[in-house]
Amino acid sequence: MTSGVFLDLDSLHPQDLDLTELRDSLPTWTFFDQTHPGQVAERLSVAEVVVTNKVCLVGEHLRTAPALRLVCVAATGTNNVDLQAAAEAGIVVSNARNYATASVTEAVFALLLSLVRQLDRYRAQVAAGHWSESPYFCLFDTPIEELSGKTLGIIGYGVLGQAVAQCAQAFGMRVIVCQRLHGQPVEGRVPLQTILATSDVISLHCPLAASTRNLIGAPELKAMKRSAILINTARGGIVNEAALVDALRRGEIAGAGFDVAREEPPPADSPLLNYPSPSLIVTPHVAWAIRSARQRLVNETTENIRAFRLGRPRNQVIG
Repeated sequence: MTSGVFLDLDSLHPQDLDLTELRDSLPTWTFFDQTHPGQVAERLSVAEVVVTNKVCLVGEHLRTAPALRLVCVAATGTNNVDLQAAAEAGIVVSNARNYATASVTEAVFALLLSLVRQLDRYRAQVAAGHWSESPYFCLFDTPIEELSGKTLGIIGYGVLGQAVAQCAQAFGMRVIVCQRLHGQPVEGRVPLQTILATSDVISLHCPLAASTRNLIGAPELKAMKRSAILINTARGGIVNEAALVDALRRGEIAGAGFDVAREEPPPADSPLLNYPSPSLIVTPHVAWAIRSARQRLVNETTENIRAFRLGRPRNQVIG
């Protein structure tokens, strides 16, 4: 193996990263800042290794790339790669794992604490001069809550879900974990309907797949507590965004913190961008993006390439 192509390097904000070892992992590299759908086939035509963060590789791309042997997804989620087509073409797909655990966990609680403590609402009131005009030492006209004693329901109990659970327990929260949606049940986990009905907070950490697309829609939101908060740092397509905004408007749930959207970047008419309320916090898919996490991501991708060249593929994804 001699040649590699990175399709969307700019998505990692490489300006503050060390790419030396990645560059040294193959004799020849071509790094593209970004790649549009119509450019993918040409850029794969002679590559033996391709790295993609969010550029989609559909079946036609993989079937018509004669030299391609390894796809490295510079992320954990692999919903942008046709895994079945890759397997049929004899192409190995490897992802990056455990590189942003601390970063995402901190983002979950940043969103959650902002909602529970009404930080956006109070900051706006201070900026508007309401504290200065208050006859009291504190400005307190919006109820705030604490996490201690509340129940956190986790959907998706991999490395990230487990890290969030550990942090929640440090806050004094009770943690319940959703039963697997498919496959053998796991002792001690509870059905999705129990998660919906009993959780004060639900945090999503499952991958986006056919079985999880629109997992949380209007019926599921109606089943949640009116005081509940939904946190999504996983993938946007897991939640029906229009149904979410409708539920917030009707007061069916109390709040939501989203770091992801169904379409990224979201169009101007996205439901998430057109509900200006302190009960909804939307951040631009940055839960993973601290510099140390991005460097670990580059390092993980490099190790995947090195291991494959040695005949020992690692982090291999099964379609």
